[in-house]
Amino acid sequence: MGAIGTIMDIKTPHSRTSKSSGSAVYDDNHAPVTSILPDGDVPYTDHEMDADEQVIMALGYKQEFKREFSLWTTFCVSFAVLGLLPSFASTLYYGMGYAGTAGMVWGWIIAMIPIQCIAMSMAELCSAMPTSASASSGGLYYAAAVLAPEGYGPLAAWLTGWSNWIGQVTGAPSVDYALSAMILAAASITNPSYVPTNWQIFLLTTLIIILHSIISSLPTKRVAQFNSYGSTFNILALVATLIVIPAATTNSPKFTPSHEVWNTITNQTDFPNGVAVLMTFVSVIWTMSGYDSPFHLSEECSNANVASPRAIVMTSAVGGVMGWFLQLVVAYTVTDISAVIDSDLGQPWASYLLQILSQRAALGILGLTIVCGFSMGQGCMVAASRVTYAYARDDCFPYSNIWKKVNKTTATPVNAVIMNAVLGILMCLLILAGETAIGALFSIGAIAQFVAFAIPIAIRVFFVGDRFRKGPWHLGPFGPYIGGLGVAFVLLMVPILCLPSVTGGDLTPDLMNWTCLVWGAPMLAVTIWWVLDARHWFTGPVVNVEHAIHAVASEGVEPEEHRDTEATTMSGKLADI
Repeated sequence: MGAIGTIMDIKTPHSRTSKSSGSAVYDDNHAPVTSILPDGDVPYTDHEMDADEQVIMALGYKQEFKREFSLWTTFCVSFAVLGLLPSFASTLYYGMGYAGTAGMVWGWIIAMIPIQCIAMSMAELCSAMPTSASASSGGLYYAAAVLAPEGYGPLAAWLTGWSNWIGQVTGAPSVDYALSAMILAAASITNPSYVPTNWQIFLLTTLIIILHSIISSLPTKRVAQFNSYGSTFNILALVATLIVIPAATTNSPKFTPSHEVWNTITNQTDFPNGVAVLMTFVSVIWTMSGYDSPFHLSEECSNANVASPRAIVMTSAVGGVMGWFLQLVVAYTVTDISAVIDSDLGQPWASYLLQILSQRAALGILGLTIVCGFSMGQGCMVAASRVTYAYARDDCFPYSNIWKKVNKTTATPVNAVIMNAVLGILMCLLILAGETAIGALFSIGAIAQFVAFAIPIAIRVFFVGDRFRKGPWHLGPFGPYIGGLGVAFVLLMVPILCLPSVTGGDLTPDLMNWTCLVWGAPMLAVTIWWVLDARHWFTGPVVNVEHAIHAVASEGVEPEEHRDTEATTMSGKLADI
């Protein structure tokens, strides 16, 4: 059965460490993990390994980072990347602008069901393959390689990795652009004669990206502390916003009647109402695309195959519920949707706050959103740097030997952070081309991330099936059905996210949805690269343990005289077993 049979089907004893046939590693605190290393070829180590490092070594990786993230701090990074308040503020144009209040409240509920299914399926993969979470930092990319049918692992990893990386590397620039727009909108509110220029927005965005790259290059402990504070502030600011807006609104009456909120679809597209509601999902998907962060940060997390999946599910569930409450508050208090969307401020969230609150209260909520946005952008930068590091470690990029270096002082991938920062600044040059061009970064983040989420889940559902070897956190017999629903949702949303809001003669270049080009063109390019060249040398996630020069004899098995001491590829080792 090739790779699938090897990883998924082997039955093992319990609660011991073995150097016998199968090279299995067991620990009371972990589910048994079958080593990919051949019989008797045990990793060389000159120190005592804890439970997490035993698991990582059994599956072909050596520990690179310090494990200074806990369940709470991992959740904090993930929740900071989610950034409900700044995410909602950044994408209000799509949620409210396409289908009005009914699209907002119904759209969030409908979209969150399959999104939660994707999160739970991802958590199950994370728990089943702790090395995909803890050793590769590439999470989904590793899972796709291991689960794919024999011979297709490298291709699955290649497509998953590139789509995930495109989504990750656009995360911080899109957040920081929205953050800059909010900061300058606040300046416009206090000084109505001031009108921000695109150059000013670009320069401020560049400064914020640089600040985020500096913070993300600090030692893991400091990064964890910063994100813990930022995530805590995100939660408190969100609760404060949910309380202040209904209490301080100047509307008379305070709230819009429920029948108008739930039943009135203000369709501002050229498509039928149902399609317009589906188009509002870009706001939900982009907001909820950060819950995979624990999959990429688990090499720095203790008890990764339990804490990381829990953090994924916690982030999606808490984010989904609190995000819906925020949708309801805005839907019940907004008075003029067209005025919010078309305001001269150029930032719908700022326009909405001014519409329903006093200037002082509006600036207060906007200030909270700005601080949350800064924390969110930093979380995005951390997550993206770990993904870049993981793919560089497997030589996916030109000059990967530079980007995969871990700084000796901070024990973090500083070079990967710098690479992402430079690329982010270059992408933000789209600001100079106008709002439509830079807006494509939001759609790219949504579509690229969820396509990467769906590939390994689809392989697990449709190719592995009952042979899937569950980890300590799993969905039981419902796993394939939950994963199948999530995959079907992604297949539906890929074309929807590429639709423009207008059609026919109204469709001009400045109103075109450029997602299909800006995401599709790089994916087409890497696919062509695969066909023409990469398939000859890319073999999937690379195993980087140092093997013993002489294999240890198994019971009844003589050791080989020589064993390859070089790092070998994951797919190659799987094929050898």
